[in-house]
Amino acid sequence: MAYSTTNRRQETYFLHARDVELRNHHAQRIYFFAKSEQPGAIDAVPDGYEVVENPRTGLPVLRKSRVAAKIAS
Repeated sequence: MAYSTTNRRQETYFLHARDVELRNHHAQRIYFFAKSEQPGAIDAVPDGYEVVENPRTGLPVLRKSRVAAKIAS
């Protein structure tokens, strides 16, 4: 079962991850939300990240946790 979140408009979004190759040939994992559960859906929020909602658009966004950032400093 994929991780899901519901925004203030009662729309459900599912968390996905994808590995992409950058122009300099380095690999990077990206995280994104989609309205439907597709291949690449993940079960939990990665460690050190938190889900927040964009106040203007209502879209969920994954960002690094501020608590984890303070501990690392």
